Amino acid sequence: MAKLQVYDGATPTCITDQSAVKDYLAKINIGFERWPTHADLGSGTSSDDILAAYDSEVALLSKQNGYTTADVINIEATMPNLDAMLAKFDKEHWHDEDEVRFILDGLGIFHINPPDRPVVAVTVTAGDLLVVPKGTKHWFHLGSERRVCAIRLFQDTRGWAPHYTPTDTAVSY
Repeated sequence: MAKLQVYDGATPTCITDQSAVKDYLAKINIGFERWPTHADLGSGTSSDDILAAYDSEVALLSKQNGYTTADVINIEATMPNLDAMLAKFDKEHWHDEDEVRFILDGLGIFHINPPDRPVVAVTVTAGDLLVVPKGTKHWFHLGSERRVCAIRLFQDTRGWAPHYTPTDTAVSY
């Protein structure tokens, strides 16, 4: 279940009630839903089998938002060059298309920097669907276990390249 930290003072406000998380994120134009997870999908399940298991959910979201491609990303702590890969995402950036993640296992932390509100950190875990709209300034960290498995949806994978901001905002969080 998602946890939201709002950096509105010296001590961040923590929100764990899922309705309150969804409501706050909606106010800053971030999509959030809870989807049921399929317990029978173990760590050895293929990407094709995972996508097949969530076919109806992915199809509905794709139809609503124009996503044309879905894949599965599985990041493990033992991956070669993991730190170099993660370094692409831990600086403030934005994309030319939505960043859509449905978390299946592990956890990730998305920091969002909205233009007129405080920075927030959204910790997402299994069952959380997060939609960061195109043009939204954000950055990403793995949790301490350094593991996440997620379905990603794209309108056009070329639009997913990060555009880095000239600030060092992410360093403060």
